[in-house]
Amino acid sequence: METTTTHLPKITCPADLRLLTSEQLAELATEIRAFIVNTVDETGGHLGSNLGVVELTMALHIVFDSPHDIILWDTGHQAYVHKMLTGRTQQFATLRQPDGLSGYPSRTESAHDWIENSHASTALGYAHGLATSQQAAGNERRRVIAVVGDGSLTGGMAFEGLNNIGHSGCDVTIVLNDNGRSYAPTVSRLSESLLRVRMDPRYVRTDNQLRKALKNIPWVGDLAGRTLGATKAAVREMVESSTLFDELGISYFGPFDGHDLPKLEKVLRRVADLEGPCLVHVLTQKGRGYAPAENDPVKNMHDTSYAKPGSYTEAFTNALIKEAEARPELVAITAAMPDSTGLLPFAERFGERCFDVGIAEQHAVTAAAGMAMGGLRPVVAVYSTFLTRAIDQVNLDVGLHGQPVVFCLDRAGITGDDGPSHHGVLDMILLTKVPNMVVLAPSSYQELQQMLHDALEITTGPVAIRWPKTAAKSVTEDQVGCGLRGRKVRAGSDVCLLAVGKMLESAEKAAELLAADGVSPTVWDVRCVKPLDPEMLADAAAHKVVVTIEDGWCEGGAGSAMAHQLAHCGGKGHTPAIRILGVPNAYIPHGKPDQILADCGLDATGIATTAREALAP
Repeated sequence: METTTTHLPKITCPADLRLLTSEQLAELATEIRAFIVNTVDETGGHLGSNLGVVELTMALHIVFDSPHDIILWDTGHQAYVHKMLTGRTQQFATLRQPDGLSGYPSRTESAHDWIENSHASTALGYAHGLATSQQAAGNERRRVIAVVGDGSLTGGMAFEGLNNIGHSGCDVTIVLNDNGRSYAPTVSRLSESLLRVRMDPRYVRTDNQLRKALKNIPWVGDLAGRTLGATKAAVREMVESSTLFDELGISYFGPFDGHDLPKLEKVLRRVADLEGPCLVHVLTQKGRGYAPAENDPVKNMHDTSYAKPGSYTEAFTNALIKEAEARPELVAITAAMPDSTGLLPFAERFGERCFDVGIAEQHAVTAAAGMAMGGLRPVVAVYSTFLTRAIDQVNLDVGLHGQPVVFCLDRAGITGDDGPSHHGVLDMILLTKVPNMVVLAPSSYQELQQMLHDALEITTGPVAIRWPKTAAKSVTEDQVGCGLRGRKVRAGSDVCLLAVGKMLESAEKAAELLAADGVSPTVWDVRCVKPLDPEMLADAAAHKVVVTIEDGWCEGGAGSAMAHQLAHCGGKGHTPAIRILGVPNAYIPHGKPDQILADCGLDATGIATTAREALAP
């Protein structure tokens, strides 16, 4: 996407925007869109969401005085334009690169970034707290502005925040960025009422065109027919002629065209002087100004990640369809990410058996428990980092009731470019503490498929299968385990390497390095993190040294559990020296996954070095 950049290089802070004429601001908006497309094409990242908020972000920074006025983004992936207008355009070539700009707001980058959020539905809670603190301190009046998408309002925290903001009467301006989508089209029964508020004829015509286009697309069109009219956006039932906001004590204004910059400026200036909470309802188009994004019916090129051939996600997709063909009771649930978790092909085949509940992980888990109680076999497909938002429901709603829900966790372990909020490093620590939970970790494409089959054979309680974002190794049938047993990959006598999931490949390479030094290594593919295979542990206990290897936080994780059991199963009084390798208990910045793992000592060299040091006298 080509355009000249006349104005953008001159924007070093929000105040520079106020020096431009209306015509120049329109030209700047075009430059920003072209710049985002070109940057994301090189670095990867979130595209559609940022293209949709260009004029809105400009208006916010023209009217409000950031960082004196506090602008909060929910979620943070729509903050690229905000970063550019606050002096970071020259650094955008480093977006999501090691030691470069974060793909989300970052307090270490700029005083304009108040929260480092990349999980949805949180900004209203922050806004309530910040506004309360300002009032308590008696400081000079600072407006708190929370930019919230309609998809974010599918999350329960958002409703809780609305309730408390309205009840407190605090000075918060809520900007509802309504594009009818979260990642994919926003799915919720809460759609009908916002549709009633959308009285602008231009919007009605666009909506009708979208409906006609979607009808021609397999599954997406079917979903649109069932949900776009009745379940299109999360807030919609709340705003029956906007009265619910008023009843909550929040003054409602809108809807307004989110791409009409002069109009947005005028509206925001008016509400800026109001006392108490208010909500400005803005209609935007995700992916605006870039034809490939505008014409993407699934997620308007929300980001640039797709299930790649040979990935674990693809293995899950194929396995799920195969299992569904044999199990009519199998259903799939996702939280606003049917594409990224690999469910779209399943939904095309089994549309009535696929449920997208919106950005509502807690509800997804408890709903899955209810489905299981009623005789269905629910498979919950979600990112590892997002499941941790619902750990209470996993523990008490699924685990306590012994329901056979299968949790399929994509992006487990170190994920890389999206930074600390997206690394899936907590799932093994948390899930292994849920009584009767089975936790599986595949090391290959074929292992994942076997594990899904085995998980669906278990009816006594929940099962979790976790896999990484990186490519899946392809293996032959004799290299695939089964059930809840580990798989012995290599036999030795000196050191035993117990590798979890994708770490098996590094363990095998480390074994080669050790063997070249005259050390005799054993390698196990742990496969089943909970319960641990007694035969595997007994074999490991016979070695001088045991090294456990995992790509999650090592304190309290899989290695800790293995070390605990090994301490009690050593034969004839022998207990091996045990070393636990994993990710340190820290918030790890974005970077390339392989380099991050190497820095943590989780590559072949690091594993071999740990084993040698433990073997030394």
